[in-house]
This record gives sequence, C-alpha cells and structure tokens, in this order.
Amino acid sequence: MAMTHKRLIDSPHGLAKAARRLALLAAVALPASALAQAPTAADAAAFQVKLWAASCMACHGTDGRAEGTGLTIGGLPAKDLRDKLLGYKRGTLPATIMHQHAKGYSDEELSLIADYFSRLK
Repeated sequence: MAMTHKRLIDSPHGLAKAARRLALLAAVALPASALAQAPTAADAAAFQVKLWAASCMACHGTDGRAEGTGLTIGGLPAKDLRDKLLGYKRGTLPATIMHQHAKGYSDEELSLIADYFSRLK
C-alpha cells in the first residue's frame, strides 16, 4: 500500500526519505550560475565601462562600427581615441556634439572608454 504524503512525513523513515528526495531535487534544479562564484570587483568595473560605452554606440554603432553618419571607432588605437576624447572635453578639438558628451566623464573614465573601444576588432 502506498504511503500518503502525511504518513510519509509522519514516519521517521519517511521523513529521511523525503529529505533525500528534496536534496536531490534541489541539486538538480539549481542552475549552474547559482553555484558559480560571486562577481568580482574587476567584473563590476568592466561592466561599468560597458555601460559608459553603450551611450557611444548610439552614433558610433554596435562594437564601435558605425553605419551611416557616425564614425567607426572600434579597433582604433586607444591613445588616439583617448587624445580625441580629451581634446573634445578640453575644447581643443572642434566638435558639434562630442564636446558635450566628453565633459560628462572624468579623464580616467574617458581613458577606460578609449581602451574598451580599442579592443573591439
């Protein structure tokens, strides 16, 4: 005769069996990502740079490859990109809109954005 759920949990043997089943179910049901390590500070910093770079992609295209009116910046040397961004920020390089964007970032942030786009091939 099969045990009902109430009788299964009421008996000591049944409780142990239910606990084993629950543990097995939990082990199988947990996604692998839940078992992975927590994000590191480096992961968070890389994510932050990607967020800053996302606003650039509106004009410069996904992965820095412009289609249409924007300039392709993906894969250009980081130093060149950094120098241009800093020039826009300081007003030494003429621009229609880039000077406004660049002023919203620190020099370090602009450097990180330049490094990000330079790594895109």
